[in-house]
Amino acid sequence: MDKPIGVIDSGYGGLTVATELMRQLPKEAIYYVGDSKRCPYGPRSVEEVRRYTWEMIDHLLTFEVKMIVIACNTATAVVLHEARQQLDIPVVGVIQPGAITAMKVTNNQQIAVIGTTGTIKSQAYSLALSSISEDVQVESLACPLFVPLVEQGIIAGEEAELIVKESLEPLQNGTYDTLILGCTHYPLLKPIIEHNLPSHVTVISSGEETAREVSSVLFHQSLNRTAGQTPQHRFFTTGAAKPFEAFARDRFNLISAQIESITLDHRLKVER
Repeated sequence: MDKPIGVIDSGYGGLTVATELMRQLPKEAIYYVGDSKRCPYGPRSVEEVRRYTWEMIDHLLTFEVKMIVIACNTATAVVLHEARQQLDIPVVGVIQPGAITAMKVTNNQQIAVIGTTGTIKSQAYSLALSSISEDVQVESLACPLFVPLVEQGIIAGEEAELIVKESLEPLQNGTYDTLILGCTHYPLLKPIIEHNLPSHVTVISSGEETAREVSSVLFHQSLNRTAGQTPQHRFFTTGAAKPFEAFARDRFNLISAQIESITLDHRLKVER
């Protein structure tokens, strides 16, 4: 099926998932919406996250996307189940793939999770991990300062080092051997995060496993793109297009991406 895959995120972070999708599925077209104007989602109420997420989904549905990938952990925690019930296309989130990856990596079934306040409060990772193994022990920590850092493009240097070090201090004496980056913005801070954790800890993100799940769904539902020409990706941001373009170019080498600034407010077609 030659329709695009829709990817949504609260801002820049979902590009870590989108670019992994492009790498693993080079024939597929990706249409991405990043809600940078209203980022971060982590401190927001459940109803706000729900409304904003549906606005992004509704925008992508106007392009007849064949699948939705919720590349925001907070939005996944709030909307994934509801979206799967209401939409007639597949919907993939990032929490279950991240949990699967962690369980493959851990040797002692002790796993730490860092994420936004909303994701940590939802206990979505704890539930996902315990659904895989009843013996897993999970230590969770909210790191609310990380997303604003990334959205400002501060992913290295003294300020980033200081904020990451102070935020991760509660995890310094833990017995976990695996840490999940429970926000798609966090992989952009991965080198600093790894530097501020015990050396035996393996740090993982959900991008690769999410892309593998998307590939599996495409195959089993016969949704793979069959067109031979190079796919045309499109990127939409609720913020300014130029900063988004610079970030996408400098951090992800998305040189020729088509980037448009949009307004999502009041776009809901159906009262949900």
